[in-house]
Amino acid sequence: MRRDNDATKTELARCQAESAKWEEKCRSLERTLKETKDLLRARDLEIEVLKQDREKRAADRHSRERPPSGLDRRRSQDIAHNRSNSSHSLLSLRVRASSDWTEHRVADTASQRSRSRPRASSDAIADNMSTVSEEERAHARSMETFLTKTDVWSGAQVIQAVQDLNSEILQFAASAVELCTFTKQRPTQPKINQTVNEVTTRLGHGLTRMLSTRDHSQDPMLVQLALQGCISFCISRALSSFCIGYQSKSNITLSQIYTHMFQSEPQPTSSRWRALTHKHIHELHPELDNYATNEMTDTILRWTLDVFLISGCSNPQSTPASREAFRTHFRAQVNRISKNACKLAQIAREEIMSANFEVVGAESGRAFDSQEMVDVFEDYGTSKGTVLCTTELGLRCSTHKAVAADATAMSEENVERRLLLRPKVVLESAVDVIDQR
Repeated sequence: MRRDNDATKTELARCQAESAKWEEKCRSLERTLKETKDLLRARDLEIEVLKQDREKRAADRHSRERPPSGLDRRRSQDIAHNRSNSSHSLLSLRVRASSDWTEHRVADTASQRSRSRPRASSDAIADNMSTVSEEERAHARSMETFLTKTDVWSGAQVIQAVQDLNSEILQFAASAVELCTFTKQRPTQPKINQTVNEVTTRLGHGLTRMLSTRDHSQDPMLVQLALQGCISFCISRALSSFCIGYQSKSNITLSQIYTHMFQSEPQPTSSRWRALTHKHIHELHPELDNYATNEMTDTILRWTLDVFLISGCSNPQSTPASREAFRTHFRAQVNRISKNACKLAQIAREEIMSANFEVVGAESGRAFDSQEMVDVFEDYGTSKGTVLCTTELGLRCSTHKAVAADATAMSEENVERRLLLRPKVVLESAVDVIDQR
């Protein structure tokens, strides 16, 4: 009876948490919708101004490129003679004052008397006008792509994509742990110590020590949470790079360039550079998508087996054949996670111009902050202790605000950051909750 009551209370707490989460999501979506409408209105106004400016420039080019009439010839001669500073300026003025039927004869006489300088000046002006016209046309062509460019994905859709990715990670972790068998004893082999050190770099010392010393044979909940944390760390690290799967040194350089540009340039400028650069990298390396997906899949499977090894897992065993069978069984599921993570990176880099979206997690050992993260076990007691791992990724949005004329372009105050989705974390106090199960 008590167990049924506990189950009912647990279900009630879960429903209340879900209800609060949906209410918070609804408020967040309403705020995002309002901000998006304001942004679209401002962008429509900017597009209209740009279109008017482009039409005005096109009209100016058309007027310059028309065959010269009598008045146009007089204006062209005026410009040519004024810029050449030649001795024939007075003659040009007299020519403009004469009648139309004598205009050509006088102009021919003037050109015969001075063949070099006025003609050279007129040719130079024509060349300059032609060059300016070509530059304006090239500029118009380059701007054409972005005149009506809007975000392909909304903030709410990106939030949903991150939540779907978190759900897939949870499903894989639960399925993998359910398939495994754990024992209290750990194998004594040199490889265990090396694996413990490697897992420590991913999950931190505290959680790694709990995995390697506690008995998980009765309740492997801590192993599942650690597995979620390990995969979340793998994905957040990959998404923090400028281009997943690209060369490490080049990725670092591109990230530094984009960070500097984001802080110092207007938002549209940095977003266009980011989108075009990411797009052309993939066009130059069409195999990069498959490589990044396979590399992430292999990493997740390898890290999963490392967590199982230090947790006392007896099935799958540490033999190569057993580990390969595990990889084969879960490869399709993990590969789907990797593809969705790479797709999320492509969306954030190429399909959103109004802001910069980042997938975030909480570092192991960090103090808990309820404004920036959510305790997975907050319904079971007071949140205490430091962060052990991040089980669900969050989402942060950054926007470069307009800079006043007297403001510093590189100031951090010019960047507006909002946490759209708080990451979920496991704290040290979670161990007490797990022991009471």
